[in-house]
Amino acid sequence: MKIAVLTDSSAYLSKAQQEKYKIDVIPLPIIWDNHIYKDLVDISYENFYKKLKNSATLPTTSQPSTGEVKKYIDKYVAQGYTDVIVIPLSSGLSSFYSSLKNFASEEKRINIHLFDPKITCAGEADAAILAARLVQKGADVDLIMHDLENLRNTMGVRFMVDDLKHLRRTGRLSNAASFVGSILKIKPILSMDVQGRGKISAIAKERQYKRAYKHIQNDFSNLIKPLTYPIQSTIFNALDQKRENEWLKDYKEKFPNVRFDESIIGPVVGVHVGQHTIAMIWCRDLNSYFDQDGNPIPNINSEKINDNL
Repeated sequence: MKIAVLTDSSAYLSKAQQEKYKIDVIPLPIIWDNHIYKDLVDISYENFYKKLKNSATLPTTSQPSTGEVKKYIDKYVAQGYTDVIVIPLSSGLSSFYSSLKNFASEEKRINIHLFDPKITCAGEADAAILAARLVQKGADVDLIMHDLENLRNTMGVRFMVDDLKHLRRTGRLSNAASFVGSILKIKPILSMDVQGRGKISAIAKERQYKRAYKHIQNDFSNLIKPLTYPIQSTIFNALDQKRENEWLKDYKEKFPNVRFDESIIGPVVGVHVGQHTIAMIWCRDLNSYFDQDGNPIPNINSEKINDNL
């Protein structure tokens, strides 16, 4: 059995991570002024937000063509892979998952195992990295898919946007009709139902940024407190490194037992959330899926996060 791992660009894996774990990445398309940009290929992180700020028109997103996906599958078949694990962004945010499902049902040359992480950005990256690490340690497909489901059960997310207009415009806020954040000049607190449909919803609102920050931190503290397994978290931003640095410093001081990392909200997700968005995603520490010798631990079970705050 020879297993490949494929994800999309909304995971925002660094080049170093892609090379270290041998993960392939399909760039997602952004459509802007009748031009198609491939996420982080034809338009950079910084240039995207600069253009977003100054442009009179606003971008939309799409999904890769079947032909683009087939290029990767053709490569795997030529290289003798028997299986590929494909981890796209949440099916609650994009129809890409459904397209991949149809494609997989017709592809007979290689076994395609499709996993819906019900999340994007760092959460999608965590799933792809776990799958790749397990592949490198010789795990079979059944164990990998089991551990991916287990990881998804432990995931939580909180974020705040500078303005709800982008989420409303692109239809990615599930309860937009009942939430008037931009009118009230408030700071909405958003989440994703990772253990449900994988959609974004506004779960609370605060009048000030500091109060919203405190609300998110209290949620995080209360949600991880009863957990019996170690936690890792990624804090990531939409071209607002100063704010991310402040979050990282404070969280590392307040939660010394949690392993923190950082990442970005790149162009294709930035289309929907806008600049200055700040977010955190947490899950079971990936290292805990392996023993002291680095071998996969079979039959890991984690209590599902109870995100009913």
